[in-house]
Amino acid sequence: MSLWKWLGLAPDRTAPDAGDTATVRRIVAELEAIEPARARYLAAFAYVLGRVAHVDLHISDEETRTLVDIVQVLGHLPEAQAVLVVEIAKHQVRLFGGTENYLVTREFKEIATPEQRLELLDCVFAVSAADRSITALEDSQVRQIAIELGLSHSQYVEARSAYLEHLEVLKSFRTPREPE
Repeated sequence: MSLWKWLGLAPDRTAPDAGDTATVRRIVAELEAIEPARARYLAAFAYVLGRVAHVDLHISDEETRTLVDIVQVLGHLPEAQAVLVVEIAKHQVRLFGGTENYLVTREFKEIATPEQRLELLDCVFAVSAADRSITALEDSQVRQIAIELGLSHSQYVEARSAYLEHLEVLKSFRTPREPE
């Protein structure tokens, strides 16, 4: 028995509204409005996007805005639901990224069509390019995601070609050099 309970000061967690605030009820209502199979798809989709955004251990404001935009448009969600899905996914990536990355990506592969997997790959590149720069670390993470999604190297290269101007590794070749 806890000291708080023994003193009669412990909150009654069995009460129907224990810990239930207006904010919690609103979040639950927003997420419950999504059909379960669709919610599962969106959760995995958003998590994989968050995975590439967090590869540098920081998710920027630009990346967050891109995540919300993508989830809202492709998920056909109102902005409030898209924001909630993205925030939950970001939180999960931060907490469990090292152990859950492969598992969630594999689950997405199992529930998605080949077209949806290619769409996710394009979206992963869009998130990594949100700040107009794709670092070698981000590019490596995108390649790993493509492999886990069961996509071929040529599919990866084709998706990557739309973002070549953002690849840091290639930017040095585009910078004019001073004559020696």
